[in-house]
Amino acid sequence: MLRIVNINRNVRSIRRYRQIITVLGGYGLGHLLEYLNLGQVVDFSRRVFNRRSPKAEHLTPPERLRLALEELGTTFIKLGQLLSTRADIIPASFVQELAHLQDNIPCMPFEEIKVQIEYELGVPLEQRFLYVEPEAIAGASIAQVHRARLITGEDVVVKVRRPGVVEAVETDIDILMGVALLLERHMARSDIYDPVGVVREFSYTIRREMDLTREGHAIERIRDNFKGDPDLYFPGVYWEATSKGVLTTEYVDGIKVSDICAIEAAGLDRREIAKRGARVFLKMVLEHGFFHGDPHPGNVLILKENVICLLDFGMVGRLDPAVKRYLTDVLVAVINRDIEGLAYVIVEAGDAAETVNMQALKKALAEFMDSYFEIPLKEIEVGRMLLEFIDLVSTHRIKVHPDLTMLVKVLVVVEGMGRKLDPDFDMVGHLRPFLEREFRQQRSPGRLFREVEQGFEGYLTLARNLPRDVREILNKVNRNKFRIDLEHRGLDRFSKELDRSANRLCLSLIIAALLIGSSIAMQGNRGPMLWGLPAFAFFGYSCAGIVGVWWMVAILRSGRL
Repeated sequence: MLRIVNINRNVRSIRRYRQIITVLGGYGLGHLLEYLNLGQVVDFSRRVFNRRSPKAEHLTPPERLRLALEELGTTFIKLGQLLSTRADIIPASFVQELAHLQDNIPCMPFEEIKVQIEYELGVPLEQRFLYVEPEAIAGASIAQVHRARLITGEDVVVKVRRPGVVEAVETDIDILMGVALLLERHMARSDIYDPVGVVREFSYTIRREMDLTREGHAIERIRDNFKGDPDLYFPGVYWEATSKGVLTTEYVDGIKVSDICAIEAAGLDRREIAKRGARVFLKMVLEHGFFHGDPHPGNVLILKENVICLLDFGMVGRLDPAVKRYLTDVLVAVINRDIEGLAYVIVEAGDAAETVNMQALKKALAEFMDSYFEIPLKEIEVGRMLLEFIDLVSTHRIKVHPDLTMLVKVLVVVEGMGRKLDPDFDMVGHLRPFLEREFRQQRSPGRLFREVEQGFEGYLTLARNLPRDVREILNKVNRNKFRIDLEHRGLDRFSKELDRSANRLCLSLIIAALLIGSSIAMQGNRGPMLWGLPAFAFFGYSCAGIVGVWWMVAILRSGRL
């Protein structure tokens, strides 16, 4: 059974590879395969699949990549959305364009959705719902949402995972991991970009997002974190009508935060909403370390008395204590314009390459600080400033934690909503009390004692395991099992180029031999004759001419004279 499953999966992978190459070629992105050292595939795809769409002729590379990802469907849309949060690994122009990625996938017919609901809940639809509206109120690449009413009378929304999406995503993840391994092997500076790590992070995220019970647990976790807070409201989860493929939550009627006219017409206070939103978001990040990862205006409703309701918790971010401390130290150093402190934090806490140039880094940080020196603190856009900061440290081969890059993107969205609600919105002013409190806590005797205790426990564990590790190494040495793996990156490309050159040289020698032999046969004027010429000479010239022309065309088409 397992083999049959694998065969089906491999067949799907082959079809998917072909589709991916076709779509990339259609948008003029076939050259991306060259980064994978797949020159032969590139040549083949150029001949067979590379039929660039006329619509792509006048588009920029970021626009063509966005359209290609949208056409490739769920997995690649989600991958693009993830990359739009990684300003540390792709250029800013691509980050901005990929941020516009939309899940413009048509909603599925209700008949299929009904079958999916019944399959996931294990009972007929009528045993859980009085009705489910056939028309979806929202749709995305992984799931679509319908209004409904439970048999107990509560109005709810039902989020249903699309049938077949799990299998399609798993096939794409296999392909992406294969591509990432090739990139890691052949791409320059792959240690900084870490393509395998990006795919692992992506596969972890999308698998969690496809399990809708996790979203229900995320709602309840954040609701518990804000228990007793009158400024926030969270929709309830109905677990009896929820499974991994179906999430049923309370229907909440409110005003979208982007609808300023409706907010004013309802007599709500825009400034108070902006203030509460900033407080809630900063509390999620800097106190709880667990935050809503996609608070775009469509996921934020405003209720009576300026209460904020967050929807769609499919994407959440986490900051462990070390990353929170790193973020706090960076923000404190930036706000205090402390270049030396900022450089120290980056090198000590970041994942810096051994070859990082400290002088160049400090110079770049000084220029970065100078660009904000004349700007009053309340006018600084913290999210965009952090985006610039991530871009700066990435150019100096310093890795940034993925959740931190996601946080910065969320911060840009929250700050944008705050400024739309309140033109005088001051994120730095809202941020300062949290930073001061976090800074004091980090240096409190209790926190310092716990850190010393944890460090001591770590050394104790190291000392406890050291004799065993040393004994294991010595045993391997004594049994001639000790091995050191060395990888010479870039040697494969050189080897293939050498083979290509050797083949061209051999073919040139064969053509030359055919020409010389045919010329000698022509001088001899012996043997069978063809149109008054020696047949062997005629045959030799013909072969040399055909092979020579074919070879020249191949060289010209490859663009490598």
